[in-house]
Amino acid sequence: MDNAKAGLSNTYLTFYLDQDLFGLNIDSVREVLEYTSITKVPRTEDYMLGVINVRGHAVPVVDLRVKFGLGQGEKTVDTCIIIVELSIHEESSIMGALVDGVQEVLDIPPEQIEKAPRLGSKIDTQFIRGIGKLEDKFVIILDIQSVFSVEELSSITEKSDQVSAESVASGTG
Repeated sequence: MDNAKAGLSNTYLTFYLDQDLFGLNIDSVREVLEYTSITKVPRTEDYMLGVINVRGHAVPVVDLRVKFGLGQGEKTVDTCIIIVELSIHEESSIMGALVDGVQEVLDIPPEQIEKAPRLGSKIDTQFIRGIGKLEDKFVIILDIQSVFSVEELSSITEKSDQVSAESVASGTG
């Protein structure tokens, strides 16, 4: 795996979903927020939790556990929202990802990252950039841009834009 070709660093924010350790390239991470109340958006996918207010902007929040088929987790003191930057139709957009807890920021050299293994035709690994090997554990490195299809991302941002417009119209935003 060569991040240099992709214009990415070899630094990753690591986080937990259930007992598994995942990583996001730090270049796509804007900030990490404590868990806060989320305003539900009607008629959205199960993984779309709703929107939160980040400095006056409605930011959609998705539950990565649900998106990955792990079911909903219990909210704990470690539960947090990672704000990531994505490109949708060549425009920059931000989104929150609910995770069980953030671990640390790590440098993982390219030689310690293997390509995602082929897990059969029923398991989609296109959103896995690679598997980082750290001493006694693995880090599943995600390509956050590929976790959601362009259609899903467009739908998520459209719904959050609707909520934002409605809150401005009602004077609550």
